Amino acid sequence: MAHSILISDPLEGSRDFEPVVFSVGQDLREALWWARDDAGDRVLCQRLESGAVAGETRFIACVSFTGTRRLTLERPCDAASEAPSGIVARDGKEADCFVRLDTGAFDLELCSGTAEGLGSSKWGIRHFKALADGFELLPSGNNAIGGFYGPFFTPENGLINPPEHTTVRIETVECGPVLHHYRMHGKVPDGLLDELKGKFFTIDWKFTYRTPYFQRRYDVDPFQTVINGRSVTNKITVGDEFEGGKGELVFDRFAAFDGTRYRSGDPYAGELVDMVADAIANSTNRSPKFEAFRTYLADIESAHWDLYWRLFCVWEGVLDEAELRERLARVRAAAHVSADLEDRPWILTNAPVDVSAVPHATIFPGPADKTVEYHQESGRAMIWWTSKPSGAFQIVQRRQSGWVNWGSNGENECPELAIGVDIKTAYGPFADRWEQIALQLESPPEVTPLA
Repeated sequence: MAHSILISDPLEGSRDFEPVVFSVGQDLREALWWARDDAGDRVLCQRLESGAVAGETRFIACVSFTGTRRLTLERPCDAASEAPSGIVARDGKEADCFVRLDTGAFDLELCSGTAEGLGSSKWGIRHFKALADGFELLPSGNNAIGGFYGPFFTPENGLINPPEHTTVRIETVECGPVLHHYRMHGKVPDGLLDELKGKFFTIDWKFTYRTPYFQRRYDVDPFQTVINGRSVTNKITVGDEFEGGKGELVFDRFAAFDGTRYRSGDPYAGELVDMVADAIANSTNRSPKFEAFRTYLADIESAHWDLYWRLFCVWEGVLDEAELRERLARVRAAAHVSADLEDRPWILTNAPVDVSAVPHATIFPGPADKTVEYHQESGRAMIWWTSKPSGAFQIVQRRQSGWVNWGSNGENECPELAIGVDIKTAYGPFADRWEQIALQLESPPEVTPLA
């Protein structure tokens, strides 16, 4: 019995290696199959192991087409003799590398973390580049794509940084030439807030062959707390970091679909820096760890952002809890007042924002579900689509350190992205057509079974 599907694009334009999932009403045991289109070209299909339904078989294929394309499942593929092209695992660079993948579009390294409290300790994607140009977005391994932070990484909770302060166990859900699907399992270390203690999380990552984007989803145990004076229920900060080295930015513009409404400057960062200076000068603490931080922070203007907050992190244990709580309360109160002042007007623009030119090299855009950071000269662009809008963002493009950030939080580290949201992140030379790519991320092809 032939099994055919019609793949239709709800949008105009072409699709490149778009992942398509379909089912057939038969229990087929072989892991790989060939399908053919009406022109006789064949497409590799990988059977999905997870989510199996009795009497059905689910497949995934990566399909390039314009308008429509019809596929008919033809025969099993003998991987040993036919050697189909697909995702390949490579040797990793980092000691905590779980897997390094050549997806045909990207070379990326997924790490499990070391929980040592450093930038290089983070779980997530710690190396990432497009194979087309070989440009590395995370050359040092001291930053990561895919961390999540708020409501844990807040002055209210004692600045617990989940990616740096815990490791994850990584489960392989699917592993084949078309799709690699991994699931991270972890527990957030306890901070100052009782209602945020004992929280577990999972993160699903999906990488498909030659697709110019990857997918992920964050699920966290339910919680309700107060951050930045606001009730926060089941919302998190997802943070993607990039690095170009001092004086260099891998992305130097930001835009949101249909225009960007934003405020510039980051009073909280300024208050935190001031409190760092005050603590270094006036704290009576003389522990060896405190003295080490005094040395680390000698040149705070060019220091990694991590060093701004680690002094006040309960996990680090640099200050005793009483001094920690007192200093963070002062930071929080001052930052809340500064954020509410009228000297930082909201700006609405249809032009891309030069973030490095504004105070603190930081902007806080309003709600959006399609955003981009891109490099004006080269045209390389990172595009995000979320299945529900984030209520706010924090975008940093800091030339002094070369650090670039995309975070789903508002001011004072207030998280704004609901847990359980699907995220698609595209990367490539898309600066001049990023809106089209964002719409494609939002609107996947439609799949219709044919008799």
